[in-house]
Amino acid sequence: MGSSYGGGYNSGFALLVVLFILLIIVGAAFMY
Repeated sequence: MGSSYGGGYNSGFALLVVLFILLIIVGAAFMY
């Protein structure tokens, strides 16, 4: 998973993006 983006770059950056998106979703869930 994520090999198409190129190894170490994707494994680090995509993880931060996913965590950031989850943080927004959880934050929005508590707002409502």
